[in-house]
Amino acid sequence: MDYDIRDIALAAQGKRRIAWAQQHMPVLSQLSAEFASERSFAGKRIAAALHITTETAALLMALRAGGAEVALCASNPLSTRDDVCAALVEEGIAVYAFYDEDLETYGRHIERALACDPHLVMDDGADLIVALHQKPSCGATVAAIEETTTGVVRARALAEQKLLRFPVVAVNDAPTKHYFDNRYGTGQNTIDGILRATNTLLAGATLVVAGYGWCGRGVAARARGMGARVVVCEVNATRALEAVMDGFQVLPMLQAAEQGDIFVTVTGMAGVIRNEHFQSMKDGAILANSGHFNVEIDIATLADIASERSQIREHLEEYRLPDGRKLYLLAQGRLVGQVAAEASPAAIMDLSFADQALCTRYLLQEYEHLTPDVHDVPAEIDERVAALKLRALGIELDSLNEQQQAYARSWQSGTVA
Repeated sequence: MDYDIRDIALAAQGKRRIAWAQQHMPVLSQLSAEFASERSFAGKRIAAALHITTETAALLMALRAGGAEVALCASNPLSTRDDVCAALVEEGIAVYAFYDEDLETYGRHIERALACDPHLVMDDGADLIVALHQKPSCGATVAAIEETTTGVVRARALAEQKLLRFPVVAVNDAPTKHYFDNRYGTGQNTIDGILRATNTLLAGATLVVAGYGWCGRGVAARARGMGARVVVCEVNATRALEAVMDGFQVLPMLQAAEQGDIFVTVTGMAGVIRNEHFQSMKDGAILANSGHFNVEIDIATLADIASERSQIREHLEEYRLPDGRKLYLLAQGRLVGQVAAEASPAAIMDLSFADQALCTRYLLQEYEHLTPDVHDVPAEIDERVAALKLRALGIELDSLNEQQQAYARSWQSGTVA
């Protein structure tokens, strides 16, 4: 089998870590057994560009158990775990990735993953989807799954320009994904990454969150829970109002720049923190990004205005400015929770990856009935994932009795009935 990884000898270590993650992913484990029994993906080729973590391995092994031929590349050069890559190769999955690969290698690995001529692509940032659309033909590819906000934006842009060639299911938009993974998963792993990279104290610090979507909500809540004073920056009036009513101060970034000790961008937009903000920041301010691409902090300008750069700790780089102030960039401006920490906990990814697994089966069965557009996760998939998770947690729900069901279907009962 073709592959390109750091070291196959790391497989045993990777398998131990994957097994630990699988213990905390009961929904995906159940689906894996179901896929294996049904041979759900026999004869199907799947190419995936994902953060290569132990949780991702559990997802791909579930697809492999169902008979899929899987080729994998990274969705971020710094979120790849080399021991996981080695373990997956030994499980029969073609992996093209290693930690800290350069961008030329990253692009070459995308091409090698797509060389399997996949029936379906599973994406985290839409790099595979875009690469396919830069070719004359998409080959055998009939559908795609996109897990991130940024990737969904890219897929929708293709659809709006009438360029999208196949249906894409936006797993990111499923309630069992963004309510939990984005809010609780990203919220926790972002704070975890900042603490591992800096060992700084959050209690009493001013932490500025740029963006109050589901990920921003999670970061703000976790930071407040650890004693930080949280300031939110937003461009959307509704989200800004929600932040105010959640008890956070809302400021423009130019004003927040003067107050912040720690800055976290989580917007999906480029140039959120830029030169005018650098010029206003305190000595010692820490800059972190939790959006998918490393474009939210203007790193090129920061490097250009710095008189000196030095690596202080792993994932912590110091930029000394001409006036003597020092600014600190975490994880090269990439996803701090993926790079400096271990991504979202397995118990959270159990939901997101169960969504992806079920959507894979759905798309391979139903793609002929779907238009080349961005589609929502079917409600029955979302509900099934939530129900399976509750069952795994030992939690029971009430149900409507016959009288209540009849009331829900009626129109006659009202104030005067």
